[in-house]
Amino acid sequence: MTLKDFKLIVILFIGIQTFAQHKVSGVVTHANNQSIIEVEVYDKVSGLLTKTNASGYYEFNTNKEHITLVFFSYDFDVEEVPVTVSGDTEVNVALKKMSVNLSEVEITARKAKAFELSRLKDVEGTAIYAGKKTEVILVDQSMANLASNNARQLYSQVAGLNIYQNDDAGLQLNIGGRGLDPNRTANFNTRQNGYDISADVLGYPESYYTPASEGLKEIQVIRGAASLQYGTQFGGLINFKMKEPNPNKPIELITRNTLGSFGLYTNFTSLSGTKDKFSYYTYFNYKTGDGFRPNSEFESKNVFAHVGYQFNDKTKMTGDVTYMHYLAQQGGGLTDTMFENDPYQSNRSRNWFQVDWLLYNVKLDHKFSEQTNFTFNLFGLDASRKAVGFRGDPYPSGMNKNPIVVDDLKESDGSYFYNRDVLIGDFKNWGAEARLLTKYNLFGNESAFLIGSKYYNANNKGIQGAGDKREEPNFTIYNEEYPDYPNVSSFKYPNRNLAVFGENIFRFSDKFSVTPGFRFEYIKTESEGTYFTKNYDNANNLIFSVENEDNRVFDRSFVLLGIGTSYKPNSFAEMYGNISQNYRSVTFNDIRSVSPTFIIDENITDEEGFTVDVGVRGELKSSVSYDFGVFGVAYNNRIGDILDNRANRVRTNVGDAFIYGLESFIDWNVLEIFKNSSSKYKLKLGLNLAYIESEYTKSLKSGIQGNTVEFIPKLNMKTMLKFGYKNLMGSIQYSYLSEQYTDAFNSLSAENGELREGVVGQIPSYDVLDVSLAYTYKRFKLETGINNLLNNAYFTRRATGYPGPGIIPSEPRTWYATLQIKI
Repeated sequence: MTLKDFKLIVILFIGIQTFAQHKVSGVVTHANNQSIIEVEVYDKVSGLLTKTNASGYYEFNTNKEHITLVFFSYDFDVEEVPVTVSGDTEVNVALKKMSVNLSEVEITARKAKAFELSRLKDVEGTAIYAGKKTEVILVDQSMANLASNNARQLYSQVAGLNIYQNDDAGLQLNIGGRGLDPNRTANFNTRQNGYDISADVLGYPESYYTPASEGLKEIQVIRGAASLQYGTQFGGLINFKMKEPNPNKPIELITRNTLGSFGLYTNFTSLSGTKDKFSYYTYFNYKTGDGFRPNSEFESKNVFAHVGYQFNDKTKMTGDVTYMHYLAQQGGGLTDTMFENDPYQSNRSRNWFQVDWLLYNVKLDHKFSEQTNFTFNLFGLDASRKAVGFRGDPYPSGMNKNPIVVDDLKESDGSYFYNRDVLIGDFKNWGAEARLLTKYNLFGNESAFLIGSKYYNANNKGIQGAGDKREEPNFTIYNEEYPDYPNVSSFKYPNRNLAVFGENIFRFSDKFSVTPGFRFEYIKTESEGTYFTKNYDNANNLIFSVENEDNRVFDRSFVLLGIGTSYKPNSFAEMYGNISQNYRSVTFNDIRSVSPTFIIDENITDEEGFTVDVGVRGELKSSVSYDFGVFGVAYNNRIGDILDNRANRVRTNVGDAFIYGLESFIDWNVLEIFKNSSSKYKLKLGLNLAYIESEYTKSLKSGIQGNTVEFIPKLNMKTMLKFGYKNLMGSIQYSYLSEQYTDAFNSLSAENGELREGVVGQIPSYDVLDVSLAYTYKRFKLETGINNLLNNAYFTRRATGYPGPGIIPSEPRTWYATLQIKI
């Protein structure tokens, strides 16, 4: 696309005639004319309009002549008010205090019946979601094991996700979907309260930090069409929205303590409140445990603090600070033979992983008017991740057996024969993102225009070298003490990124809208540093060593385009569709990390393609919520692993692929069919089903074209049964995933004793059954459950590097119990 074409698109968005709308406003009060804060004001047809401020005042604009307003607050009766809009209209409402105390089940059912927002609205804040496939996890209503961030349960309603399940306490989130590698969620743009949290959005988009689920209000998932507003990733966006300050109390304390299998103990303690114009929410989360395998102990500390100041009705400033530190021992990978003999064994006692993650963010939120909102985010990261371990024979010229089973031999002084490998990554980056959204009247209907820009600056370092020979978690590099160690490199990665993006909802009627959008990207990726080439004789003696410089600069700029449509023929159905271009930058930090299990193609390049979604979704008479959709992903220059003519495992651009399938979700509130049924009971059935096909359509490598794309189980199913009586709630979840490949050659498995056994092969099909219960009594809540009730031995990952290499098993049957106290 030429620059001239790009300018025409921008002019098209900006040069839009606007027309007047009518203002509806009022004050919400209760007894003695006391104002009520945070009352949600809904249009009964289109959804949430606004919330009352600290004075109980609300205001919004509409072009409709007749609307029904719904006023909702947990502590008051719901009020419905039909309104005829004639010019600026004032609607004051007095809510009645509830005459009875509702149980936990009744509160949850009350919100879910009329106000459960399982999908994002067309416009929220300064973001546009019209015509996109969006899914929202309401964490407070989840029956998942929140103490351990159990992703299998927490994301059970999001269709088609593929999850690595090998983390005892949810220290890292590993999810993918539609053929994307789940490793550290690196194929999604991950954000917290709207700002980036990964190591380097383009150069190293891996998420070593995951927020504590107990501190989350909701998790927003926007599929590939999110590339226009949030970045170029094929997966889309995952945004962790933290809990908000309690608007009605100056201080609220919640503490949760959890005990579980294998020495698991967690504590989550939060403080929250609002006083005049000042509000705050903060928590501390501590986790420790022995792990379900030997050599798998861990300890984690996580602090989050949010403060806000409401200058006036139009301007608010907030700030977030997050710090996380954890140290985890890694039991290493297994070969297929080892897994069959004992899936929970470990032959590695010297592998450790440490993360320090400091995030900060300042946000300005200003309303120029009820039609025009502006937000500005300034965010940054100062973090590191360090890995030390023995990953097999460190001298490739002398390797004569599988590195997974190379003996961890000790010398006479008690130290080990082989050095460990140390990898250190330091991440220092900052960015700024500004957004302006305005609503206007076009052809008698409310439309919306968004324009935004983002600047991102990253200065990262990657160092690799020789570690010591001990078992302790020592992350010091000893290159001078061990000059013959081969895996030595030191690199800097200064990256720059400038983006301008825009979308516009053209609403041609109250039922039909079209939303085109664009994103202009300028990316400058640099790599500055050295690595060593070392040769050895048959006795592993160093023959010669050569230091190589590798300085690269990659400049590129491009425009991504997309368009979405939405048709809402009635109140219980919406037909949506979109197509958006995607792009993913190659990561230089991975390119220059020397590994004993694979090598990197020097000519590896960026990935590009597009994503299409078409579906129908809605809610039927408060009893059924559904979303049925089909999708297609064109994935060109896909990066994967192949074998060269010397049987070396090589990471390169494997070829072009096309992925398509069906994703569906249905949630049925069974008791709604009995109109006279008691609200003390709750019974819901859910089904999450995805069927996906894929094929490599083109490849320069022989033996790949026509093969199935890796990381795709054809069948991905989760069924849920939720039930409750008064303050007792329960859940049963069954998950099944069919087999999936881990390489482009569709290798079934390596033979016993082969060099690649454990690293190469299928992930067999597996199923898991989870049960959970929760009981609430006044200020106390008890949660308990059993995960993997059937005690199935399975695995979801074959690692090529850390925390392996080899098969990383998933946990066996475990239990947990959580006591919550709310003051």
